[in-house]
Amino acid sequence: MMILIAGPYRSGTDDDPSKMAANLARLEEAAWPIFQAGHVPMIGEWVALPILLSAGEPSPTGPLGAEVLYPVAQRLLEHCDAVLRLPGESTGADQDVAIAQERGLPVYYELDEIPSRAS
Repeated sequence: MMILIAGPYRSGTDDDPSKMAANLARLEEAAWPIFQAGHVPMIGEWVALPILLSAGEPSPTGPLGAEVLYPVAQRLLEHCDAVLRLPGESTGADQDVAIAQERGLPVYYELDEIPSRAS
């Protein structure tokens, strides 16, 4: 499965770059366990941030941020098989969960809920 890791990125940071980096690091902490379980982890910011840079927008808080961050996650969910929702307030992560549920995709709230892929 490709599993979208959803949780706070900008939420609660007051757009402080160091706090956003810490939030991204928390999201990324879930990547290795998902991979070890035989799946492909995905985080929307891994895709959105390079898109913003290539558009000439150096910051996710800039004018193009809202036009890229949420739509990237929505588009990724067309290719993902599940969502891991990490704790913390996040409008974007809540939207990811709602989209996943509309599409009938599993939503996990703990890493140990994710089944291991049989080899």
